[in-house]
Amino acid sequence: MPILIFISLFTLLDFVVLFSLGSEIGLLTTLLLVLGTGFIGLHLIRKEGVSTFARARQRMQAGEIPSTELLTGAALIFGGALLMAPGFLSDALGLACLIPSARQLMFKGLTWLGLKKVAAQQQGPNNSSAEPNEYHRSHSSQDDGAIEGDFISRDEPSRRR
Repeated sequence: MPILIFISLFTLLDFVVLFSLGSEIGLLTTLLLVLGTGFIGLHLIRKEGVSTFARARQRMQAGEIPSTELLTGAALIFGGALLMAPGFLSDALGLACLIPSARQLMFKGLTWLGLKKVAAQQQGPNNSSAEPNEYHRSHSSQDDGAIEGDFISRDEPSRRR
């Protein structure tokens, strides 16, 4: 719910800034700026998305996890989408997603928020100092220890269906 309120307030503020600046610089200039940043965003999504996907595929073929490429690709797509949205605040945030140093700063901030949230979840209810495994065991509905799943044996040849 807080994220929905934040998005709504950001959108409202973005339109207020757009209309305020639009009345100062004129309708034609505002429209050209909005359309120009929209085309730039679309171009960057296509160009950077393809190159990031290629780097991720290379790392996966090398047997590595492409976590950096996935985060970069998500930030570039998010930044391009913000550039396509009408508004000057969304354009500023979209450009920040495209600048590598600003993107790294955002990744650090999101990591810090994620670690803070994980630490709060590990505290359990009412900030008790119970171990995570003890908390899980005490609130688990099934204690039979059975794990269901499928597996593929690498020794057997694959069957086509």
